[in-house]
Amino acid sequence: MPVPALDSPRARWTAFSVLCSMQLMIVIDISIVTVALSSIQRDLGFDQARLAWVTNAYTVGFGGLLLLSGRLGDLLGRKRLFIGGVGLFTLASAACGLSGTQEMLIAMRFLQGAGAAMAYAVVMGIVFTIFRDEPRQLGKAMGAIGFAAAGGASLGILISGLLTQGAGWHWVFYVNVPIGAAAALLAARLIPDDKGPGLGAGVDLLGAALVTTGMMLGVYALATGSEHGWGSARTLGFGLGAIALLAGFVARQATAGVPLLPLSLFRSRELSGANLIHLLLVAATLSSHIMLALHLQQVAGYSVLVTSFAFVPSALIGGFSSLALSQRLTARFGARTVLIVSLLGVAAALLAAARVPEDPGYLRDLLPVLLVLGFSAGLAMPAVMTLSMSVRDPRDAGAASGLSGTSGMIGDSLGIAAMAAIAASSAGRALADGESAASAATDGFRLVFGIAAGLVLAAAAVGWFVLPAARPVPSGEGAPSGPPRRAPEAVAS
Repeated sequence: MPVPALDSPRARWTAFSVLCSMQLMIVIDISIVTVALSSIQRDLGFDQARLAWVTNAYTVGFGGLLLLSGRLGDLLGRKRLFIGGVGLFTLASAACGLSGTQEMLIAMRFLQGAGAAMAYAVVMGIVFTIFRDEPRQLGKAMGAIGFAAAGGASLGILISGLLTQGAGWHWVFYVNVPIGAAAALLAARLIPDDKGPGLGAGVDLLGAALVTTGMMLGVYALATGSEHGWGSARTLGFGLGAIALLAGFVARQATAGVPLLPLSLFRSRELSGANLIHLLLVAATLSSHIMLALHLQQVAGYSVLVTSFAFVPSALIGGFSSLALSQRLTARFGARTVLIVSLLGVAAALLAAARVPEDPGYLRDLLPVLLVLGFSAGLAMPAVMTLSMSVRDPRDAGAASGLSGTSGMIGDSLGIAAMAAIAASSAGRALADGESAASAATDGFRLVFGIAAGLVLAAAAVGWFVLPAARPVPSGEGAPSGPPRRAPEAVAS
């Protein structure tokens, strides 16, 4: 099928819309099971500890395979890998909906995450290619991608509630099938063809095995720590094993002829700082969205549908700040300044969430938190993702894109596992001290929100001390990133 040249703004934005819509769906699938978990647990007989793997299996498959997927995109062609990833994601989504056992659902969620990694890892590289010579349009595109990252959690909770209430939990997976099929067909027609040198150029399979296995062990240790004891030989053994495997991955990257992640990338303060900030921000915000949804259902007594709609204002205002404001503010003040200020806004919202009472009023206690959180995260995500693509060599664009996705997924996997375990441990201690179930659960959620705020404040400190100050870009230039010297190099992928 011939692919039209992207020689008009309409053609470029049409191709971008396919990429961005699929990326949004991939992010949504991290949280889309949140409201449906109770129904899944009841129908398939999950215990509480194993239920977390309905979420974790997806994020481990996603995060563990992003770096390998980025390299395969460079070798086989980004368009080819995107379409293959969308196909695997779509088939695995259908299999998730058909699952009748715990084992099948967890396995299919892992495959769903693997397909998501293949598609997600190459999106940034394709976007930078499409808008290679249009920095202002690239800035707008980054705002849309930032919205997909920031608003995906809220939209996932909304869609989950609507589908679970109206059609059953199976449909939180079936909904991906028509969207994925349409995305694959449109991508084949609209995305420019590209060719890579082929697998003969080298693939670091050992490195991929080390990072994927290390992540799986780490998430498993965190997810089961409260059940088996944080100081138990089991928890410490898995934790130390994860550290050893990830250290082995770093050592492998230093010696591999064609590494998945060239360590030379970390010479860039923008890239290094932005990825650390991305990890901390996602660990705090995504887990907080999920914890807040659980608080509304388990403590405040909100129904599935009401819980879903409670997050709509956050998604709407996040879309406004990402799509309408982020590019303008970044052009005027620089990505570093926008990022630091927005991180402080996220931290303030999470600190306010830590004070939400056991029986909160929506307008008085919850809506202000959700509005500030959505607005601030909507500004932070485009800025951090722009900075995370600060590479000197265009050939490193694929690795930088994979690293950016990996940092987010590590934060996601570890954040959800750790926060859920911390909340459960705190609630257990409070119950043992004689508190009511609702009060004990509230204590656990409050502790999680306080920790999340601390993570975001740490991210703001990284932004202040690590990211180099940059000259604000004049509005006429419209460059999407803070340091102007990076813009021509970053878009030349």
